[in-house]
Amino acid sequence: MVVCASALPQLHPLYMDHLCKPLHSHLVRMAYEGCTHHEEHAMEHLFALLPHDDQADLAAYYGLFGHQRCSLDDIAARHAEAPDEALARLNRSLRRLAVTPEWQMMASGQ
Repeated sequence: MVVCASALPQLHPLYMDHLCKPLHSHLVRMAYEGCTHHEEHAMEHLFALLPHDDQADLAAYYGLFGHQRCSLDDIAARHAEAPDEALARLNRSLRRLAVTPEWQMMASGQ
């Protein structure tokens, strides 16, 4: 499947450090290529480490776990906030997950 680079979710590069990039890439791959049941289940457990609203917003942003993919503007409107504020929340959530031992184990294939 060929995916236009502009169709991929883009997080502000300022917040995309060496810890977040692999998780972002993994979530994009899951959204566009699919994944095994085991991989999806493990990611659901990882997302459970976030508050419920943050889980839902991150899943909607990437289009995971049966959520329809939502734009940054849609997510911002849901919370009556500016898109920059929604982007900052998504980046914080991504960072929170990227630094967990659970993600580090998943990324290393354990």
